[in-house]
Amino acid sequence: MTANSTAYKAPPVPGTDGPPPRPLRRRPASPAGRPGWTPWLYLLPALVLTGGLLVYPIYQLGLISFLEYTQAQVSGGEPATFQGFGNYAALFGDRQFWQVLLATVVFAAACVLATLLTGCALAVLLTRVRAVPRLALMMAALGAWATPAITGSTVWVFLFDADFGPVNRVLGLGDFSWTYGRYSAFALVLLEVLWCSFPFVMVTVYAGIRAIPAEVLEAAALDGASQWRIWRSVTAPMLRPILVVVTIQSVIWDFKVFTQIYVMTGGGGIAGQNLVLNVYAYQKAFASSQYSLGSAIGVVMLLILLAVTLVYLRLMRRQGEEL
Repeated sequence: MTANSTAYKAPPVPGTDGPPPRPLRRRPASPAGRPGWTPWLYLLPALVLTGGLLVYPIYQLGLISFLEYTQAQVSGGEPATFQGFGNYAALFGDRQFWQVLLATVVFAAACVLATLLTGCALAVLLTRVRAVPRLALMMAALGAWATPAITGSTVWVFLFDADFGPVNRVLGLGDFSWTYGRYSAFALVLLEVLWCSFPFVMVTVYAGIRAIPAEVLEAAALDGASQWRIWRSVTAPMLRPILVVVTIQSVIWDFKVFTQIYVMTGGGGIAGQNLVLNVYAYQKAFASSQYSLGSAIGVVMLLILLAVTLVYLRLMRRQGEEL
């Protein structure tokens, strides 16, 4: 080393002689721990696409519900006139509308309950069987799920046909007509809706069960808990976010059932005894050319589904769930 070179000095150790160490600077966190606008930038293309596919049709639906819009206005013979809430007043004053609304709510609730129970039970069964039966059950369920609604409805009508259906022959019911009575027709449609809806619940819940650590279930079993107690106290609470999703999806799908009712009951049953809101709106809009009343029914259905979804999510948030 030369004379002009300086000797190396180690940095001072805290607690000894020398200047105190400089504190590290930290970036200020965003207010309330929010990540900023970055996630919204990633979601922007999907939001734009969703807005174009959903917002504009909903706007048109709401607009027509406030107009007098019949076949005369569609053909251009008369101008559309603003009715305000006149269409809604006529709709709420129709006794048949309230009967159809009640039937729709009861039918949808029965379908949702049956779908959730069947899907969850089969999801648990998938975790108990071997690979080959599990694969066979999965393939059969996915086949039912992938079948178009109109095709499945036609097949079910044939299976329960009074003259040629094999179900009546096996059960010894003779020429009993399932679609003649109101409750038997609703029960037949419920079975078809259940058949094509439970695979979604089964596959989703099964995936959630497989994600639960095996040690948790083994600890509950070692503590002497039964299978039902393990499901009620361990599995179901851990699957609650997934159950929220499948419940909301089932409510939306079953509340707006159209194809199964229209095909299997011939457009709503005898004298409209099997009408639901979707079929009732179709009859008003296209069979009677009262497009404004049909749009008003669509708006009412939209508001009901939004209210049910928001109430359900609020209940989940009160229980401390991260949704």
